[in-house]
Amino acid sequence: MPASARTVTDTHLQSYVDKRLNRLQEAEVEKFLFDHPVIKTELREYQLFNRSFHHMFDSVLDERLPKRLVEFDQEVTKNRISLAQAAVVFIALSVGLVAGWFGRGEFGPVGDPVAGETTLAMVRDAFSYHAVYTPEVRHPVEVPSSQQAHLVGWLSKRLKTKVTAPNLSETGFNLLGGRLLSSGNAPAAQFMYENAKGQRVTLFTRKRQSGEADSAFRYASKGKVNGFYWTDSELSFVLISDASKEQISKMAHVVYEKLNK
Repeated sequence: MPASARTVTDTHLQSYVDKRLNRLQEAEVEKFLFDHPVIKTELREYQLFNRSFHHMFDSVLDERLPKRLVEFDQEVTKNRISLAQAAVVFIALSVGLVAGWFGRGEFGPVGDPVAGETTLAMVRDAFSYHAVYTPEVRHPVEVPSSQQAHLVGWLSKRLKTKVTAPNLSETGFNLLGGRLLSSGNAPAAQFMYENAKGQRVTLFTRKRQSGEADSAFRYASKGKVNGFYWTDSELSFVLISDASKEQISKMAHVVYEKLNK
């Protein structure tokens, strides 16, 4: 849409995503988004990424400074080296810190030389969505379990194949509901479950993509979160929780049995 044809600019939209607008400006943007659902969907994806990054990286702000940085600071004070010299050394140390943080195995699922990149991209999406939505208190799902028939019918229509929210009550987890998401350019679904202790499990699924074959369970992890993924019939699945690897493995088998009855 030409910029002259609307009062809400790309700058306004970016500021809306970053929560840098006042109430009057937010109301104007929200009115614009109501009339432009495609743009609204795009902004929703950007908001999702923002929340995912905060969830993954905010805790780093509370971490202690590495010993080498503390010693470096003391050395700077002691020797009174120039600001230019300090900047060069600090940048080098910072690059090392970033590389070390990403290298400690908490940025993505375990690599799989067998699975294709399309499948691994789905797994990464599933872990990101899990990180974003499981902490939610008021809005963990888009459609609650009280409307399960509508939820399943709606998601089946959007994914263009039958999807099911398996009953996991025998594992101690009950369905909270679900939501429509995306993986790559394809629609996807997330079902969320919760036990009596408030622990949550998500089942992410999307239609099988070209080149994906039926597969056995494969393990993936990100930090303390574990998951198993597989492809069966017309769908691919990722089951994720902060439960132990053994527990989530048992649940994955229950899901598979429920879906293949």
